[in-house]
Parts: sequence; C-alpha cells; structure tokens
Amino acid sequence: MRILVADDSGVMRKMIVRTLESIGLTEVVEAADGEKALELFSEIDFDLVLTDWNMPVMDGLQFVQSIRATGSEVPILMVTTIEQRDAIQSAFDAGVNDLLTKPFSAEDLVSKIDLHVTC
Repeated sequence: MRILVADDSGVMRKMIVRTLESIGLTEVVEAADGEKALELFSEIDFDLVLTDWNMPVMDGLQFVQSIRATGSEVPILMVTTIEQRDAIQSAFDAGVNDLLTKPFSAEDLVSKIDLHVTC
C-alpha cells in the first residue's frame, strides 16, 4: 500500500511514518506542503493520503479539494488541531474521509486506517 503523508512538521511526519512502519506499511512518501503533495499525488498512485490542515503554500483543505477535483476517491485522513464544528464540516464537505485530532496516539491512527482502507 502506497501512502502519502503531507505535513509541514518534520516531527509529525516522522511520527506518522514510524507508526505506519510499525504495522508493516513501508511505502510512504512525504511532502512538507500541500503543493508538493499535490505534485506527488499526480505522479504516483496512492492508496491513502494523510494530510495536515495547516501547511504553507497550499493548506490541507485546498489539497483535499484539488485531489477530489481529479475524480479520485482515495481515502483521505486529515490531521488537525482544529475543533470548530463549521471547520470540521468544511473538511468533510471537501472530501475528507475522517479526521485525526492532534495529539493522537498510534492506536488512533491505526484504527482510522483500518476503518477506511481495505488492504
């Protein structure tokens, strides 16, 4: 399974990648902003996208909208500290499959992946 992890925090990307590797998911590509993530998304066929909401250049919401504009139905999990009901609804309206609120545990991440991805 190929996974794209987009987050401007190198520490958060490493934490996510380590968690994925711990469950045997090792085909992980990283991007530090939404624009780079979208470029990678157009070049590689991913099975799952994990994206932060707040990123430079192109934020996570714009990134998700751009993915969905291609017609892709790839599962997208958004990682965020945002908890406002309207903002959360806008993420789902954009095409996010689920949210992970920071901070989250490795078990939370694995549970969301299991819920939305069939290996």
